[in-house]
Amino acid sequence: MKRERTQTPAPPNCAKGHFAVVCARFHPDIADLLVDGAKRALRDCNVAGDNVAFFEVPGCFELPLACRNLIQTDRFDAIVALGVVIRGETPHFDYVAGECARGIMDVQLATGTPIAFGVLTTESLAQAQQRAGREGGDKGYAAAMVAANMVQEVNRLGRM
Repeated sequence: MKRERTQTPAPPNCAKGHFAVVCARFHPDIADLLVDGAKRALRDCNVAGDNVAFFEVPGCFELPLACRNLIQTDRFDAIVALGVVIRGETPHFDYVAGECARGIMDVQLATGTPIAFGVLTTESLAQAQQRAGREGGDKGYAAAMVAANMVQEVNRLGRM
């Protein structure tokens, strides 16, 4: 069965929105690509530069706590959580990736504030570079677009 191609919807207008972008810096080159994508997406959504705050944490395991603390400031409509966990030769990958995802979901559900999950979980550095870059996935852009769309939905439907 062939699927019909749908048009990409226009970016939501979030001119009045306030966003935090929190990025794990364990892999700084990948982090920079992800943050660049998030900046471009929020610009495409008409978010003023003054309405976006950027924060760094050492690694992905620290993202849930940072997100919770940022939400508690009551300054942000949504958070964009970015980072990368690359599989190694030990089970470390499974613990960090799984607990990061669970922690972010727990914070999002407990607070009702959207947190876009822009954490790459890859097999290799090359795969992470490809998924973070503009040509291969632009996952920082995609995550920020999710955050913007969720702000629009929360505003439309009321606090979820």
